[in-house]
Amino acid sequence: MGLFSKDIKNLEDLYQHGLKDIYYAENQIVKSLPDMIENATNAELKRGLQQHLRETKEQVRRLEQVFALHGERPSGTKCPAIDGIIKEGGDLMGEVEDKAVLNVGIIAAAQAVEHYEITRYGALIAWAQELGHGEDATILARNLSEEKAADKKLTALADRRVNPKSARRVGKSAGASHPRRAKPRRAAASRRKPAQKKKTARRSS
Repeated sequence: MGLFSKDIKNLEDLYQHGLKDIYYAENQIVKSLPDMIENATNAELKRGLQQHLRETKEQVRRLEQVFALHGERPSGTKCPAIDGIIKEGGDLMGEVEDKAVLNVGIIAAAQAVEHYEITRYGALIAWAQELGHGEDATILARNLSEEKAADKKLTALADRRVNPKSARRVGKSAGASHPRRAKPRRAAASRRKPAQKKKTARRSS
């Protein structure tokens, strides 16, 4: 069922469908992250992905809490969007031989997933608040916070470790944007003491 299916009659229907969408997505991510971890050769990247796998499993558990608040059994709706993003990342890992380039590609693939989740959680939180599902919004906000933090860490890792040249360029451009101010020259003429006029002695008459 697509996001704008004919089965969706009102905002509550859209919200419930969105929950099933993100629940499916998170479970697919849990399945795909081990491949990224195995293919990553950068130690810090590997650790970061392992940490996010643990976070994602916890996010699935939180979503199950939200379903329980509505008296519903957790269930997912097949989501072509996340399937496509994950497939693209898998294809990339099978095509790149250079390990350094592969690490860059894995970061890009992971961030594509994060950006999808961030937009989905943002919408779900807004809908939950409008519908009066305050407890849902609080739980979903925790997942959103973790997704944003993971995306930020991936960006920092790409600049600092995997793309060091990029980091250096950023540093140089930052320095160029704040050039050193030239020290003002002292206005010598204005600071000189005025020359004293020589007193002329009066001639005695």
